[in-house]
Order: sequence, then structure tokens, then C-alpha cells
Amino acid sequence: MPTESTRIVCQFSCGAASAVASRLALADYGGTHDVQIINAFIANEHEDNRRFLADCETWFGRPITVLRDTKYGADINEVFRRERYVKNQFGAPCTKLLKRRLLDAWKQPGDVMVFGYTAEEQDRLDTFRERNPDRAVIAPLIDRGLGKEDCKAMVERAGIKLPFMYRLGYDNANCIGCVKGGEGYFRAIREDFPEQFESLCHLQDLLGPGSYLHRNRITNERFSLRNLGDGPVRRNEKIPTCSFFCEIAEADIVASM
Repeated sequence: MPTESTRIVCQFSCGAASAVASRLALADYGGTHDVQIINAFIANEHEDNRRFLADCETWFGRPITVLRDTKYGADINEVFRRERYVKNQFGAPCTKLLKRRLLDAWKQPGDVMVFGYTAEEQDRLDTFRERNPDRAVIAPLIDRGLGKEDCKAMVERAGIKLPFMYRLGYDNANCIGCVKGGEGYFRAIREDFPEQFESLCHLQDLLGPGSYLHRNRITNERFSLRNLGDGPVRRNEKIPTCSFFCEIAEADIVASM
């Protein structure tokens, strides 16, 4: 258990799971600890995420500290353009440069992090704890057996409208055109957000084949989003949650391999 002098740090990513995890952390520790709720502003998220954040502040009964990158203008496309890549074997640079660095500058020694892992992600928590036995983390959703759908229902029962991306049928409120998405996801983005889809196409035009996200299943050759063919449209495609602490966990795992 955290000592009374320990800060409890929740990362609110404008998604249902992080909202419920933050609310539970406040219920568990708000009366005895300094519970901080932080968010990284990202220019490429849907604007309704800011409405959701404001509604959750009311639900939490306290303000959320919003951190904002200035080097890249909090814009994932600017990260990709200046870093000259979109994704490699270690993942995408956007979370690290627009979120992780902000947290590293803001955090204090001894902070206990609240992970928004849901019951479906028990294995991710187990892996992190196994590889980081000295890192104190709390996972209130897993402790209570709450899944993603449970979190959505709890947010709605609190009288809060889910973020617009959820209401369109997407599985999360990540950036519009998250580079972790598959072909079906990007067909949905092409239909729903043609301007953002074209921005990613233009970025790939500039950066070339090294920035291509998908492979032809027959030839195994990578192809641009401009050449994305017809096929299934998957708004509910499972994409990893994009947060400070997921990036911390994944970076620590990669470093230990």
C-alpha cells in the first residue's frame, strides 16, 4: 500500500477506462493521499475529447492537470515528419515524444502510477510487474474485474456522454487515424474523416515506403494508405490504448528484452 506521503498519479487519456480508473483511485485514496490526474493534450484527437475531459472534471470533483508539448505542437504528424518515421519495431514515436517526455518532466520520485488496464488486460499487468518488481503501480479496474464495456456503462450511468469516437463505433478515443490501426480501421477513417486520412497519405508521400503501415498478404510488400483497397470496415477494431503508462510499461518491457 502507498504511504500517506505518496502521490497517486492517474493518467486520463479521454477514454472510458482511464476515466473510471481515475474515479476509483479517488474513491480509494482521495481522502488520505495526494491524487493527481493528468492529461496530455494531443492536437489530433477529436475535439469532443475536451468536452469529455470537462465533464469528467465535474465527476471527479477536481481539476485535471493538462500537459501540452511545445516542441512538436502536440501534433503527431509533426512528430512523424521531423523524426522521419511513423512506426518501427519498437512502436510509434508519438506517445513517447508527446506524452512520455511530459510525464518524465512532471513526475516526482516515489509516485505511484494508476494503470488503466481492464480485466481483459491482466496479462499486460502481470508482465509489467514481473519485469518491474520495484515499481509501484495500482490497477483498480483489474482489482474489481472491470472490462472495457463495464467502464463505458459506468461513465454513462454517471450521466456523462461518451466521447464522440466511441459513439461512432470506434473502440477508443485515440488520435483520428491512429497509426497502430489495421486496414479495416483505416477504411473506417477514410469514410468518416477523409481530411485526416488525406493528411496521413500526404505524410507517407513525403516519407516514402519506410512510413507504410500495412503489408500485402500475398507479396508481403508494404503499401501506402493511398493504395488501401476495398474490404471490411472495422470501427471497433482493437487498438492498444494510448497513454503515458502503457508507453512506460511497453518501453520497460522492450528494454529488458
